[in-house]
Amino acid sequence: MGDTADSEYVEYVTARLPALHRLAFVLSGDSHRADDIVQQTITNLYVKWSRVRTVDHLDRYVRSMLVNAFLDEKRLAWARVRLFAEPPDAVAPDGGDEAEDRTLLRTALTQVPRRQRAVLVLRFYYDLPIDEVAKVLGVSSGTVKSQTSHGLAALRRLLGERPVAALTKER
Repeated sequence: MGDTADSEYVEYVTARLPALHRLAFVLSGDSHRADDIVQQTITNLYVKWSRVRTVDHLDRYVRSMLVNAFLDEKRLAWARVRLFAEPPDAVAPDGGDEAEDRTLLRTALTQVPRRQRAVLVLRFYYDLPIDEVAKVLGVSSGTVKSQTSHGLAALRRLLGERPVAALTKER
């Protein structure tokens, strides 16, 4: 890549890195995994930068890359390596009931199937319309609707009697 392309790439990634990490964290529920997903995404972006830097919706394209990296992560051999028999307990942040609700929601979200989790995060955390989520995931609008329905049903089962809407205050 030329100097101009390199500087454009660095400028783009620097500006979008916090948002990419937030998306990866919400999807994975783990800061370290989020770092890995973002690293994979920006590495792939660098390789393709000369071709993709002029696409119409670059942010959507990169978001798609990140979501696909998250969805494909389980298929990679290193993702099956376990260092602990059980994952360490997450430490709940201070902040009262809202922090406890967010922690509860994040825990429940990690138990929802990956594609449903991706749909729920893009629809409700990122407030993307159905058609946009369909474009990001490369599926039909009907698939997004059914995955949303199944994902919300799974969250309701996991959360029991707690209302899901009350737990979605975090933005």
